[in-house]
Amino acid sequence: MAVLSYNEITLKKVIIHEGDPCLVIASHVFRKQMRKPVNNTKLKNLKSGRLLEVTFHQNETAEEAELETRTITYIFKKPGEYWFHIAGKPAERFFLPEDLVGEQGRFLKERSDIDAVVFDDEVIALKFPIKMDLKVTEAMEAVKGNTSSGALKEVTVETGATLMVPMFINAGDIISINTETGDYSERVEKA
Repeated sequence: MAVLSYNEITLKKVIIHEGDPCLVIASHVFRKQMRKPVNNTKLKNLKSGRLLEVTFHQNETAEEAELETRTITYIFKKPGEYWFHIAGKPAERFFLPEDLVGEQGRFLKERSDIDAVVFDDEVIALKFPIKMDLKVTEAMEAVKGNTSSGALKEVTVETGATLMVPMFINAGDIISINTETGDYSERVEKA
């Protein structure tokens, strides 16, 4: 395990703080007048999602968290639960709570693989691709006169998620969706 000195606790590092893995989302090393330098950090607890402000002094260290990435396969969703199995091992099923999966879960396709971030044998996050291609299953017809540029309509994609897209998108089209914003990105394939 790597031990980081106070000034190595920098952006995007994951450290152990009070027993939990925390992502460093801000870090500022500075010296107040005649005092020793400190590192003011903002940490995001990867288990609870809570944000913390922690100051590390010159003589303090932090342990870098050992995170592992494992491929898991999405099976189905129940109220409040997303069910998965270890990739290639359908018998090893487990569920993750909806709040851990987050908003992006609505773009998960059944039987699709996704990378899970694992800490101490526990899944603490999912790594969604920035863009996912999904098939449009339902789309209203474009109304004549309402096809001006910038006009949007709601469609449903194969995972059941709904989103706003340009008028020219139809059922059967494959569209690319930005999973971070939940927005339409582009049409990949015309039906």
